[in-house]
Amino acid sequence: TPKTADGAVETIRLVKIAYDGAVQARTTAMITLKATLATGSEALRAELETLTDHKLILACAALEGPTPLPPVRRGAPAVVVPGDPDVAMRHVLSSMAKRWLALHEEAKAHAASLKALTAAAAPQLVEAVGVGYDTAAQMLITAGDNPDRLRSEASFAALCGTAPIPVSSGRTDRHRLSRGGDRQANAALHRSVFTRLRHYPRTLAYYERRTQEGKTRREIIRCLKRYAAREVFNLVRAVPGVPLL
Repeated sequence: TPKTADGAVETIRLVKIAYDGAVQARTTAMITLKATLATGSEALRAELETLTDHKLILACAALEGPTPLPPVRRGAPAVVVPGDPDVAMRHVLSSMAKRWLALHEEAKAHAASLKALTAAAAPQLVEAVGVGYDTAAQMLITAGDNPDRLRSEASFAALCGTAPIPVSSGRTDRHRLSRGGDRQANAALHRSVFTRLRHYPRTLAYYERRTQEGKTRREIIRCLKRYAAREVFNLVRAVPGVPLL
């Protein structure tokens, strides 16, 4: 059954597209700024390269550029013509920093909208340990506005690429993760599992127990992602689920 795309989840999907785009563009702006700064003068690099990212952005945004020329015609933007490489460097760094700040504000606005929409659509999912607003939004998008189309937790696990695939050979009995499914949903479950591995006692106890049984770290992560898919499936469908280990 296809997604209906006519409810709150479709709204979340659209806002998340805008949020992800702003975050990606902000990251690109920072990488470009640092790469450009690396070709600047020694004095400028000594002044800016030791700063943290946020202080670097503020310092670059405050750099003075060339004096704008008057517009060619009424209503046209002022023309900026850098006179030499040092002036051009400061002008470009200032422009990139201001672009980063604008994208940062845009991303913050989209994030606030995403949090409000996700909390209203699935408060039980947001309250789960290790599930942030971004992860919850992706899980809702994967399930769609009509999550009842998912017949079982096994079908949801396969959709998220967490269904175990047997790769036994001889006396070795083991499984591996599927490489198919929705990779964004898979990445969201991956983040959730690693958050729990850092902070959640039950997950840490499970990890230690499975390690003593001879399981590798990759195999334990596979099992945890499958448990995560089970819990998310039950929370998305508003059915009391099995807690994630």
